[in-house]
Amino acid sequence: MSIGTVMVTGATGAVGPVVVKALHDAGYAVRTLSMDPPPAEIWPADVETRIGDVADPAAVHSAMRDVEAVVHMAALLHIVNPPPEMREKYERVNVGGTAAVVEAAIRAGVKRVVLFSTIAVYGPSGGSVLNEMSPAHPDTFYAQTKLAAEQIVLNARGARGRSLGTVLRLGAVYGSRVKGNFERLTHALARNRFIPVGNGLNRRTLIFDRDAGRAAALAVAHPAAAGRVFNITDGEFHTMNEIIASICSALGRRPPALMLPVSPVRRLAGIMEDCSRLCGFPLLVSRAALDKYMEDAAVDGRKFCMQTGFVPKYDLTAGWRETIAEMRHSGDL
Repeated sequence: MSIGTVMVTGATGAVGPVVVKALHDAGYAVRTLSMDPPPAEIWPADVETRIGDVADPAAVHSAMRDVEAVVHMAALLHIVNPPPEMREKYERVNVGGTAAVVEAAIRAGVKRVVLFSTIAVYGPSGGSVLNEMSPAHPDTFYAQTKLAAEQIVLNARGARGRSLGTVLRLGAVYGSRVKGNFERLTHALARNRFIPVGNGLNRRTLIFDRDAGRAAALAVAHPAAAGRVFNITDGEFHTMNEIIASICSALGRRPPALMLPVSPVRRLAGIMEDCSRLCGFPLLVSRAALDKYMEDAAVDGRKFCMQTGFVPKYDLTAGWRETIAEMRHSGDL
C-alpha cells in the first residue's frame, strides 16, 4: 500500500514525538492533531501541526483532508481510582474521539487507521500468559473505553468493504517522556527512596517507546495488519526484580537490598487511605496503586513479529540505558 501523509492524533503526548519521528524517518509526510501546540523542536520542522480536539468532528474532518493513514493515539489515560463522574469524560475522549476519527477517515478515503490500545483490556491475567485470543475483561474506565474504541476501529470499512483498522495493544510503554508509575519508580530509585514490596517475581510486559514508534510506522502500510489486533511488546516477560535491576544499572546504583512484606504494607496503605479521606492528608500510597505494582501481566507479542517481520531493537537493558541518559540530558533526573 502506498502511503503519502500520515496523521497522528495526540502527538504531543508522552509517546507521540517518537511515533512522529518514526513515521518521518520511514519517509512519510506527517500531520499532527493535538489539543496543545507542540514544544519547540519536539519533531522535524516539516511536520504539519494542527490544533484541535479529536472529539470535535469538525476539527477532525478538517485535519483529515488528503490523509492516507492515521495513527490514533489521543486518549484520556489511566489514573488510579478515578471518581465515577470521570466515566463520561473517558467515554467522550476515548470512544467519542475514536468514532469521530474513524468517521472522518472513511469519508476522506483513508486507507488505514491504526489505534494505539493497551494490554490493560485483558484485565487480570490470573497468572496466565495472555495472547490476542484471550478474552478481554477490562476492569477500569480506561481499559473499558479503549476496548470500545477497538471495536469501532475494527468495524471500519473502506472502499469495497475493505478493512481499514489495525489495533496495537501496547505493553507498558517506558521512555524518557513517559509519566506515571515508571517515572515515579525511576525518581525514587535515583534518590534511594524506594524499597520493593513483595518478592518481585510478578511479571510485566514492556515496550520501549522507540520500538512502539517503529511498530506504528510498520502497521500503517503492512498488508497483513489490516483488520487485525496485535500485542506490541519487547518479546520478553520481565519480573519486577529485573525491571528494578535494569533501572538501577542504568542509574549506576545497586538495587535495593531490602524487601517489605505485602500484607502489612497493604494494611498500612488502607489505614493511610482512611486517614486521607477523613483528615484531608495527601495520599502517599493507595491499595490500588500497590495492587498495580504487584500485578502479574505476561502478554505474548509474537504475532505481530511473525505477521509483519517486526523485530524489537531494545531489550530491557538497552531501553533503560537510553531512558536514563535522555532524562539526564533533559534535566528530568
